[in-house]
Amino acid sequence: MRSSHPHYLNQRALKVNVGFLISAGPGHSQDSRLDSDDPIRIADDLVVNDIHGTLRLTRTKEGILIQSHLQAGVDAECSRCLDTVQIEVPVDVEELYVHPTPVVGNEFYVGADAILDLAPLLRAETLIQTSQRVLCQPDCKGLCPTCGANRNHEACDCDANRIDPRFAGLRALLDSSGE
Repeated sequence: MRSSHPHYLNQRALKVNVGFLISAGPGHSQDSRLDSDDPIRIADDLVVNDIHGTLRLTRTKEGILIQSHLQAGVDAECSRCLDTVQIEVPVDVEELYVHPTPVVGNEFYVGADAILDLAPLLRAETLIQTSQRVLCQPDCKGLCPTCGANRNHEACDCDANRIDPRFAGLRALLDSSGE
């Protein structure tokens, strides 16, 4: 994603010690703020430029329930011109981290050391939110299909009416019908 960051905040910033909630028993909760203006490498395929919001950690019989309302700034590619653009992604989640025994195949659990890792959850939710079509600007002109020039930054001399030879027969039909 963004290569201009010489260093990232350590991913340990997303590991939360919930030992106090586990020992407190079911029904107890804690609200926390997650605020970082520094980029965090959540996974190999995701860097969050900044993240802000509230986390609610609630102890249940089954484990720790995470409820969050976060805003994450991520870099995305414009669907038309492929320029990098930063977007704000809402990350609203409600997930149960199982404790004391992890369920097979479930990556959301509290470890034996009472550490809860938010990175897999934030990665999943952020990637879902960024899978939507992104435009750098509403009137993005995109790339020239002939030469590949970014029409937002430069003009090209390609013929706009030039047609792929494989579609020449269709063009002849359109021309003969008067359209």
